[in-house]
Amino acid sequence: MRFTFRCVDPRADAPLLHSWVTRPYASFWGMLAAGVDDVADEYAAIQASGHHHALLGLDVGVPAFLVEEYLPASSPLATAYPVQPGDAGMHLLVAPPSNTPEAGFTTAVMDAVLARLFAKPGVDRIVVEPDVRNTKIHALNERLGFRPAGVVALPDKDALLSFCSRHDYLAARAANPFTAPAPPAHYSDSNGAPL
Repeated sequence: MRFTFRCVDPRADAPLLHSWVTRPYASFWGMLAAGVDDVADEYAAIQASGHHHALLGLDVGVPAFLVEEYLPASSPLATAYPVQPGDAGMHLLVAPPSNTPEAGFTTAVMDAVLARLFAKPGVDRIVVEPDVRNTKIHALNERLGFRPAGVVALPDKDALLSFCSRHDYLAARAANPFTAPAPPAHYSDSNGAPL
């Protein structure tokens, strides 16, 4: 398996995450002016929330992307649409590209994230709410099976609410295989504990 996941350590990972979220390409992350301590505080709050969780995605052991998983019913989305049992929300930020970017890398990352989420018991649908102006992520979402449901006003942005069912994800994957291996049944950390 190429990608693995580990929990974000808010203090230890803050310098790395700060170097990602303060770059212009990450403007929709909303932390361009954040300091390292701001990033550490934000991720400490996320990890302590009980309904929002952050993971680092590793590419052969090297941090390559950040994933946030959350329960829509405990988020600002709770008032934006009728949350259904089995809904899981997610945010994704890929690390800055290297000097030799790999074609299809972001798609492979998103595929691994969706496979991980759909492998969790009880997850039937993934919800995303990127900024309406973030056209790159809209295209990626649609490539992997997300269907736009409309624009919703959230406290920090106007967002394009989109949903991806397990069926739509598997259909998109079958039509355009994004990575060679099939999605794994589950993910665990380096100690074998489920994530």
